[in-house]
Amino acid sequence: MVEMEQAEAQLSELDLLVSMFPGENELVVNDQLAVAELKDCIEKRSMEGRSSKVYFTINMNLDVSAGAVVAFSLACFLPFKYPAVLPEITVRSLSLSRSQQTQLNTDLTAHLQKNCLGDVCVLHAADWVREHAPSYVGRDTAPLPAPGGAVQPILLVLTRLWIYSHHIYNKCKRKHILEWAKELSLSGFSMPGKPGVVCVEGLQSACEEFWSRLRKLNWKRILIRHQEDIPFDGTNDEMERQRKFSGFEEKVFSVNGARGNHMDFGQLYQFLNAKGCGGVFQMFFGVEGQ
Repeated sequence: MVEMEQAEAQLSELDLLVSMFPGENELVVNDQLAVAELKDCIEKRSMEGRSSKVYFTINMNLDVSAGAVVAFSLACFLPFKYPAVLPEITVRSLSLSRSQQTQLNTDLTAHLQKNCLGDVCVLHAADWVREHAPSYVGRDTAPLPAPGGAVQPILLVLTRLWIYSHHIYNKCKRKHILEWAKELSLSGFSMPGKPGVVCVEGLQSACEEFWSRLRKLNWKRILIRHQEDIPFDGTNDEMERQRKFSGFEEKVFSVNGARGNHMDFGQLYQFLNAKGCGGVFQMFFGVEGQ
């Protein structure tokens, strides 16, 4: 019963957070399937079949000085045993240097470890960030620059979103996907058909904008199945090295099915595997690729 109580506590807290952060993009559930699995397990009174941690992001704009507002995000993963163990929370902001961000997250973890272990605490963590995070902007937590004026690199995040749709047929939607990816300097691919798959990678803010636009279109079902966040040193060369795809394209593989609308999954797996992303296939479809 301990596992069931933990699951129920997670769902109750998520419901509370949704009510506390009702604005558009204030709270974004990054993995809708994980939440669906959680609800299904609670309804069945069995944890069998649960495969993904609940993952969501809280976004907040905080005043750091007179007239200056800085955006912070809290990426939150709830381990299966939470709240018996601490949640995995990472606070990020483009206005923080690498050392400032590291110090902020270290201090938050220490605070939660001391005060919240055993209790649900994401809302408490958000309140702590709201109160304390602005003081880390501009704080001198880094060592002095080396002789010659070397500057600490700015920490940025390359995000890779793996988006699942029940189907992608509509030509206007397909056109939007291509145009928005180009506009936002995102690389990746889209695969039309049933199901539809979209992968975009680029600056975190650009991926968030892409997803914000995409989800507003009329879909039978669409969700972020997986998200990767990769910190890098802020240089364009480093970002390009972290990319799996060199540009953005629509991939149309051999089709089958009665309506000719099902792509050849074997060819999709080979394509993903060649890009170093073969492991995502099982995450999407529940079977190993071949």
